[in-house]
Amino acid sequence: MLRIITQQADVRAELQRICDRTNDEQVVHKEATVREVLQAVKRQGDKAVLHYTTEFDKQTLKPEELRVTGSELDAAYQQVSKELLQAIRLASSQIEAFHRQRVPKSWVQFGDDEVVLGKRYTPVDRAGLYVPGGRAAYPSTVLMNAIPAKVAGVPRVVMVTPPGAEKAINSAVLVAAQEAGVQEIYRVGGAQAIAALAYGTETIPKVNIITGPGNIYVTLAKKLVYGTVGIDSLAGPSEVLIIADETANPVHVAADLLAQAEHDPMAAAILLTTDTALAKNVQVAVERQLVDHPRRLLTEKAIAHYGLIVIVESLEAAAELSNEFAPEHLELEVKDPWELLPLIRNAGAIFLGYSTPEAVGDYLAGPNHTLPTSGAARYASALGVETFMKHSSIIQYSQTALEKVSGAIDVLATAEGLPSHAESVRRRVQKEE
Repeated sequence: MLRIITQQADVRAELQRICDRTNDEQVVHKEATVREVLQAVKRQGDKAVLHYTTEFDKQTLKPEELRVTGSELDAAYQQVSKELLQAIRLASSQIEAFHRQRVPKSWVQFGDDEVVLGKRYTPVDRAGLYVPGGRAAYPSTVLMNAIPAKVAGVPRVVMVTPPGAEKAINSAVLVAAQEAGVQEIYRVGGAQAIAALAYGTETIPKVNIITGPGNIYVTLAKKLVYGTVGIDSLAGPSEVLIIADETANPVHVAADLLAQAEHDPMAAAILLTTDTALAKNVQVAVERQLVDHPRRLLTEKAIAHYGLIVIVESLEAAAELSNEFAPEHLELEVKDPWELLPLIRNAGAIFLGYSTPEAVGDYLAGPNHTLPTSGAARYASALGVETFMKHSSIIQYSQTALEKVSGAIDVLATAEGLPSHAESVRRRVQKEE
């Protein structure tokens, strides 16, 4: 049952426990396994990838079966309904429209004495997208990762996703990839997929950045290859925090909590409310909606371990607790969400009002659903076009400008004990005898 807490002394401890839920004692053992996989793929390439695919995914592949073929891509369109294809295309257009507004622009500034300063943005050469499999298929994750990469102008986008039964890849995932412009897809998952993207194999190309969520092994692998390649974030289990007052509909709030809990047994679903009656009604509504839930077992597990209702004194107190937790998804189901919004400092995505369930953002509102988790929203942001781009500074000085600042550079370089730095300027400004 979804617990209700009224004792404020217990609230922060419970929220911290939920935030830290991925830091279990087994992580050290799992990290050792991941290091072994990474090193094997780095040394043995495809051979190691195929070995671990057999061991972990129970699918035996040949090297030539790693890449999804053109005929498989074509066939995928025949295996999805017209309605699903239309929904994928609608989501794709919405996501692309949003991200096209966020493309960083290169700029230059011409100052006095012919000084030119600027910033030049360029896409990475190759991006690797990880799309999870397992409990469900995620065409939405394909769109959310691939579209910003394409909008950024990445010339080569590579996707990896674990093979299912009979080596198959979900047809909706393949269709979404093609609608987003991805044609290069490999049937490999887990830490071995991350290793292949980071180091390259005979079949799978080495990339510059890896994005996309996965299980704990994928997350640890991304953490360990960071520096060899860039990564978007270390995504943990999903989470939602809802701030609600007495005007919220308890049935809707319960549905939103369950929508998050059904992702994973470690998903977190939290309600902060000023209204005791709402808290009790939500608790009852959750139990009722669980009765015939298709994913009841794992959803109940998430609710039991990482579900929570907290009764707070005010919406201001709720906002402060939310800022400390820094949720991936934050819903403001209150009478005036725009009045509460200025108090919110830390959240991956914020959903305002009664008609904006988190599912809208998951699928087709446009903003990215790949978001910081486990408190990372205190310093991190959603995946976006910027993730796939880098910027270079542009600097040009004239002789006159260099002469004006040469003295200050000389003093600073000398203070740092770097005489050649000073000399490189001095030689340019000294008058020839």
